Amino acid sequence: MVIIMGENKGYIRSTDERGSVCISEEVVAIIAAVAAVDVEGVHGLFASPGKELTSMLGRKGLSRGVRLNIDGDLVTVDVHIIAEMGVAVNEVGSAVQRAVISAVEAAVGVRVSEVNVHICGVSLK
Repeated sequence: MVIIMGENKGYIRSTDERGSVCISEEVVAIIAAVAAVDVEGVHGLFASPGKELTSMLGRKGLSRGVRLNIDGDLVTVDVHIIAEMGVAVNEVGSAVQRAVISAVEAAVGVRVSEVNVHICGVSLK
């Protein structure tokens, strides 16, 4: 597996005798985001004000709130979430780590070295 850069984005590329597959960094971020929001106790993802402005301008992505660092065949994921009121946030954070690792490794075939969960707020019901 090789990481290549293009248009300021990272791509994970694997090649075999049948050809190659390139997976965009954005795709990996979306997989991580979907896995995180599916965890019970997660209200949603948190995006910085700059990301929210970009969303209002029509360039909203499913990966907001997720940052990746791709280094060789290892991926580090930072997930910024908003937790639901009344949940044990440390348990939610651990569940998000497990879900993201499982989803990214299964879908993309790379090893996730770290998932850093940042709980940026609490949603009032």
